Amino acid sequence: MASGIRDKVAIVGMGCTNFGELWNKGPADLMVDAMIEALEDSGLEKKQIDAAWLGACFDEVNVGKSAIPLSTALKLDFKPVTRVENFCASGTESFRAAAYAVAAGACDIALAMGVEKLKDTGYGGLPDFGTATGSTNRFIFPNLTAPGGFAMMATRYFDRYGLSREEGKRVLAHISSKSHHNGALNPKAHLRREVSIDQVMEAPIVADPLGLYDCCGVSDGGACAIITTPEIAKSLRPDPIYVKALQIAVTSGMEAAHNSWDGSHVETTCRAAIRAYEEAGIKSPRDEVSLMEVHDCFSITELVTYEDLQISPRGKARDDVESGFFDHDGQLPCQIDGGLKCFGHPIGASGLRMIYEVYKQLQGKADERQLSDPKVGLTHNLGGFPSGSVCSVAIFGK
Repeated sequence: MASGIRDKVAIVGMGCTNFGELWNKGPADLMVDAMIEALEDSGLEKKQIDAAWLGACFDEVNVGKSAIPLSTALKLDFKPVTRVENFCASGTESFRAAAYAVAAGACDIALAMGVEKLKDTGYGGLPDFGTATGSTNRFIFPNLTAPGGFAMMATRYFDRYGLSREEGKRVLAHISSKSHHNGALNPKAHLRREVSIDQVMEAPIVADPLGLYDCCGVSDGGACAIITTPEIAKSLRPDPIYVKALQIAVTSGMEAAHNSWDGSHVETTCRAAIRAYEEAGIKSPRDEVSLMEVHDCFSITELVTYEDLQISPRGKARDDVESGFFDHDGQLPCQIDGGLKCFGHPIGASGLRMIYEVYKQLQGKADERQLSDPKVGLTHNLGGFPSGSVCSVAIFGK
């Protein structure tokens, strides 16, 4: 394996808008708001940004195609700007492109932006992906939905590890209730209300066994990061946060086409995590990672991710959930900011929103949510379906 970019780039500024139903804001407003906070945080001026990347998914219906919306909104006069898209992992993709550009020496200071205005699409959930998955997938999975795909994974997981429907739903309910508790402490989160385990259990079913509180909501929002070299970072601030690993894994189609995949885990998460730990030099993630922000599009996704990231042994994540291992005061807190479940999921922004929380936590600036001296933070950003996905795993440290 190549040596990677461990400690070769650092984050010196980040910005994140409130997430929610932002009817009075357009995509350009969100990009400007996020950038202003990042510039103030870093002490840099806009003219010092050498290059920028924009992560957005539903380009045709809100942000617009190409990199022009970002360059126009921020007035990045004739700078090299690029738009990237990789389903729900688009935010981390923009960060990855900016980090690689700095590590390669192509530029000194790069901006990674993620934004989405889903409420403007007029859909209660995600808009129709149309031809986004290609003609082959439309023929094979003509009626595939995200709730349906992840509900099938929950059913398979319960069966494989001997959980009754009631037992499985209660484990998932603990995960959702935990995230609602955390989100209630976050002034930028979309949903800020405590929800009990019993309320989650009794909620209307969306796709059995997943109920209303097992599913994240869609939101509007934007987030960005300013990335530079370690040398410049040290000259700007005493507490830059360093990238320890940044890995991506994309399905080859094996999961859907071969019965070696049993549907109870996400293969791309497993593959990206292995490479990320190697790049970061982490031998025992359960002991070495201080906090995590994972892609909890559904509560079952968070449960299997605990195992796919090698935090919990196979089939044992239930024990960790029920013991409070991932709670705010647990050994490895997960979704400190409320996660997708409460922060909401403006697709292009979510990956950078996760990094924003880890960045603030490692600097000791997470206000009421602040953990006690975290050392290593991990983000997990997933796009697609269990049977075919793209996954980014990133690790950060002081």
